[in-house]
Amino acid sequence: MTRPPAASWSPRPARAHPGRTGAVWPVLAAGAVAVGALVLVNPNTTHLPLCPLHATTGLWCPLCGSTRAAYALLHGQFGTALTDNALFVISLPVLLLLWVRRVVHRGTDRLLPRWSYWPALLIWLAFGVLRNLPVGSWLAPPS
Repeated sequence: MTRPPAASWSPRPARAHPGRTGAVWPVLAAGAVAVGALVLVNPNTTHLPLCPLHATTGLWCPLCGSTRAAYALLHGQFGTALTDNALFVISLPVLLLLWVRRVVHRGTDRLLPRWSYWPALLIWLAFGVLRNLPVGSWLAPPS
């Protein structure tokens, strides 16, 4: 067998993470729909589906109260938002900044460094456990 000419052996042009940069518009659209829904619907007075964990066990998951916290933030009620879900209120600006950083760098870097996933998961789990203990009952959303 003979080898083809060297010109045909050139590698394919490198593409930087195909499909990652196209995620900007769907995320913005979903965010706009969520914000629009929270501006129009008050989760404090309108029945929304309950968290499955809270509905079956009565325990507060780490996300319980985040819809009411988002509603309170959109209406400038920072203290109420902290009362509903402090972890959500604290982590929301951090996640938004990380997402903007990723969009600016066109999806070529990670949202978070690989080492940070475990501490973030541990903080999330600790918050979920602590808000169900008598010591951390002040972290549970108002009933």
